[in-house]
Amino acid sequence: MLAQLREGIAEIYVQKKIDQMEDDNNIQNWNKFVKEVKTTFSNKSKVADAEWKIKTFRQGKKHIVDFIIEFKVLAMKTETDNIYAIFLLKKNIKSNIIKTILGYLPIAALETL
Repeated sequence: MLAQLREGIAEIYVQKKIDQMEDDNNIQNWNKFVKEVKTTFSNKSKVADAEWKIKTFRQGKKHIVDFIIEFKVLAMKTETDNIYAIFLLKKNIKSNIIKTILGYLPIAALETL
């Protein structure tokens, strides 16, 4: 695991922790360190991946209901605010569906999606 943390902030973080633990041979400290590294770096990576996915998530051939469910899950993972979520929905749903929605529903109804 440590071999993967070779660049940037991760490298500095790992080196600092290794220096702190160098004289201590306690396995509990090592396990605590491994857990801390995983928590610090893996969760941020998952959020960053979800943020990238929501920005590039397109409806394509998906049914609109399936698309909106997946979109809502991504929006919750990334804690996307409603205004930005509406922008992304308008951008990534098929244009004929957006025209239909905007033609029949008040704008406030979109905020509940």
